[in-house]
Amino acid sequence: MIGSYVAVGDSFTEGVGDPGPDGALVGWADRFAVLLADRRPEGDFDYTNLAVRGKLLDQIMEDQLARAVEIAPDLVSFCAGGNDILRPGTDPDEVAERFERAISALTAAAGTVMVTTGFDTRGVPVLKHLRGKIATYNGHVRAVADRYGCPVLDLWSLKSVQDRRAWDGDRLHLSPEGHTRVALRAGQVLGLDVPADPEQPWPLLPPRGTLEVRRDDVHWAREYLVPWIGRRLRGESSGDHVTAKGALSPDDIRMRIAAVA
Repeated sequence: MIGSYVAVGDSFTEGVGDPGPDGALVGWADRFAVLLADRRPEGDFDYTNLAVRGKLLDQIMEDQLARAVEIAPDLVSFCAGGNDILRPGTDPDEVAERFERAISALTAAAGTVMVTTGFDTRGVPVLKHLRGKIATYNGHVRAVADRYGCPVLDLWSLKSVQDRRAWDGDRLHLSPEGHTRVALRAGQVLGLDVPADPEQPWPLLPPRGTLEVRRDDVHWAREYLVPWIGRRLRGESSGDHVTAKGALSPDDIRMRIAAVA
């Protein structure tokens, strides 16, 4: 019975791509927190989301790790290093060494630390050439998890998120349905009875023509890829002026989810 949960990470854990009715983000970690809270007496569950979009591993360790250790919850989810791996010239072996130092600190303070792998990017424009680099880092993450006894939320093997409907328009962040499926898989990883199968097949879609695919690609490049490259060239991050959600009430999360369901 998990009575407290802290989510540590970047945009994936913050919930980018899954806005509530007021624009505030929900995301897989918040949805997963509700699954955990449902197994506790009402009001007997503490949840804190420390994740901030755009953060590199060292920034997460500096800004979030100490707070998570201080709270010393029953469960921590830790997803970090993905933004490092996307940067040109980074070495996944070296990033993994720093990742392991973070896991060492967390496992000394928290009851359980759940780590996450990266997604399979074989169908993602621009990022598909990084597939081997991501797979190498994933191998390190699994090895670290083995050494420290951490459950692994394996996103690479979650086949349902290979569907384009699992992704937001920017093709970098999950859609609300994608976040929901990851939350369900996280529940399965911890042995919970979840209300739906995260690998449930998607409804069939009519095939898309070449012209439609090309038009979507051009729109994506103009609206998302060019601004993303611009931020990189200017040394800016999407999370430069973003504050972590902090402590959240599962009841409030339920209301936001219900409002957009």
